[in-house]
Amino acid sequence: MTDDSRALLPIALQAVAVARELITTRLPGVVTAKGDRDMATEVDYAVERAVRDHLDRETPAVGFLGEEEGTSRQGRDGLQWVLDPVDGTVNFLHGMPLCGVSLGLVRGEVPVLGVIDLPFLGSLYAAAEGHGATLNDEPIKCSGAGALEDAVVAIGDYAVGDGAGEKNRDRLAITGLLAARAQRVRMFGSAAIDLVWVAEGKIDACVMLANKPWDTAAGVVIAREAGALVADADGTPHTTGSQATIAAAPGVMDDIMALVGEATRR
Repeated sequence: MTDDSRALLPIALQAVAVARELITTRLPGVVTAKGDRDMATEVDYAVERAVRDHLDRETPAVGFLGEEEGTSRQGRDGLQWVLDPVDGTVNFLHGMPLCGVSLGLVRGEVPVLGVIDLPFLGSLYAAAEGHGATLNDEPIKCSGAGALEDAVVAIGDYAVGDGAGEKNRDRLAITGLLAARAQRVRMFGSAAIDLVWVAEGKIDACVMLANKPWDTAAGVVIAREAGALVADADGTPHTTGSQATIAAAPGVMDDIMALVGEATRR
């Protein structure tokens, strides 16, 4: 297995094309409840199985982890594909275009390759460690914002399920602090969109007090390769083991981290 993750980018793009076809040609179908206000559609499962089968054939030495059906195999050299078959399932279920497929490649706990396709927006993002990030094959860079007052900041979804009330205290505190200082606050309902829009410069930062690898692996490497900084809530570099996912243009990262620290100390 090559150490150059870029060599696997064509395979990742092929896998995401398989997913795109399913997402854009099928209705959500039967909805399966996974917990309190958490669900998966027939399309989530169909995409995961189709992408897993494709990657099994093309990269049998690489492990695979999917959101819906878990780990299908362990990989050699610490490499693992990580897939969210439909990131933004609730948006997809309600006919909103803010959803897509997110496929990352992780070495150990560090994302090294990512492809995110937002098929209803016509946007295909890709990045490999050390080789920059692209949108529809054109290079992208994060914004040059230098002050929180000039920044548009996305926040991750509020928690649901067990312990949601406690978890949402910090989320609501962050929302309040951002509302008082940032130019605007947004919630898009998709971790993949939050991260690639930071990478593209559509928004200047995103704050998610959560970190599921299928939600963030692909977007983290795309954001980093576009020049954004990505950290855990304590400021350490982000990995799949982090507790939070905070990405920002370099000029606003210090303000964002200070705000997160203030909110979570309350």
